[in-house]
Amino acid sequence: MSNVRQVAVSAADADIRLDRWFKRHYPALKHGRLEKLLRTGQIRVDGSRAKGSTRLEAGQSIRVPPLGEEASAALPKRQEFSAAEDVDWIWSLVIHRDEDVIALNKPPGIAVQGGRKVSRHIDGLIGGLAGKGEERPRLVHRLDRDTSGVLLIARRARSAAALAEAFRSREAQKTYWALVNGVPSPERGSIDAAILKQAGPDGYEKMAEDPADGKEAITDYRVIEKAGRKVAWLSLMPRTGRTHQLRIHCAGIGTPILGDRKYSGGVPRLDGVPGSDSLHLHARTIDLPHPNGGRLEVTAEMPAGMAETFRFFGFDYDGAD
Repeated sequence: MSNVRQVAVSAADADIRLDRWFKRHYPALKHGRLEKLLRTGQIRVDGSRAKGSTRLEAGQSIRVPPLGEEASAALPKRQEFSAAEDVDWIWSLVIHRDEDVIALNKPPGIAVQGGRKVSRHIDGLIGGLAGKGEERPRLVHRLDRDTSGVLLIARRARSAAALAEAFRSREAQKTYWALVNGVPSPERGSIDAAILKQAGPDGYEKMAEDPADGKEAITDYRVIEKAGRKVAWLSLMPRTGRTHQLRIHCAGIGTPILGDRKYSGGVPRLDGVPGSDSLHLHARTIDLPHPNGGRLEVTAEMPAGMAETFRFFGFDYDGAD
């Protein structure tokens, strides 16, 4: 059949359901039509029939039949770099590069992947990091738009598979820095609160704690420094990687992350504190097995705005871990 496409599953889409993959990449495709395509075998994964509940793995091939008008309504095609300024900008974010892995220090305010109303994003620009004749680099995980810090990019397919497995098997050790409203009690501990995506009152989906039906989510934390009872600098070490996990867990123990408009209960900022209306969450380090053996550890400096808030409270972040 003409116009049939074979689409590779990216590492960033690993472990999601097949029906969620179509919703993400072809939002105008109706659920009933998708189910019919699956029942008749027109959609396949690695050549085999699949169900909507099939969990995807990085590198698998999805057979996408002609979708008619739905195809034109798919998410915008991945934006490729189009100007020397874009190439210079994406290279300015590189903090580590070897034969298999590139690490970026992602600034806050830019999305990692495209979507509705998102025209400029990291995934659309990382093609500029490839040398002549090289494979296009691949995302292996994501950060929220307003979260800064270490973002890993694989330079080839086999590296992407190895890195994705490190995240999936929880061999990747991630440390985030956050400033939160208040001081948690106790000042060191673990937060074990399952998380589930739910429909919010405004009609938009929102993650929330749900001990009955949610997915396991565990975060270790400790207070590094504090300013009275007003604000604390936390080191957050997630054992799992659920969407918005750190933001939900911090809010759940009564200390929402500074600048978090979604989970702060309507009080995201601190009066008189410069820049406190922006999210103060930074992916500080990643330590994980390197695709070529040994371990890779990457550390990212904080963005200027977050560093300014640290200085406002007198927190000495130079050399801290």
